[in-house]
Amino acid sequence: MTLRLWTIAGSATLFLTVATQAQTAAPLPSPSPEVEACRASGLIALKEKTPAIKDVTFDVEGLTVAKADTKVEDTPIRTVIMGEAYLQRDKSDKAYQFVCLIGEKGKVLMTFFTQR
Repeated sequence: MTLRLWTIAGSATLFLTVATQAQTAAPLPSPSPEVEACRASGLIALKEKTPAIKDVTFDVEGLTVAKADTKVEDTPIRTVIMGEAYLQRDKSDKAYQFVCLIGEKGKVLMTFFTQR
């Protein structure tokens, strides 16, 4: 009987420790300035073509942010961001893939969205 009480007490302690750690988990970091610049410029361009789009959100945890040292013709590319985006319309969100090219001084050169 004593062994069973110790087992129950140990299980309860483990459960409370895990539950406490889950509650104190750090919130997700906010997106980097480059990611936010891609989102904002992409939203502006999309709204010009499709006014029904209300917002663009990125799956921040699944983004690939790659530093680059390359050019497209004479234009330097410093960062490439790729991932999944959700375009919010009046009635639904749809998943899209996107690529964003950032040049000198953090200037967004292109944000391209495509449906899966």
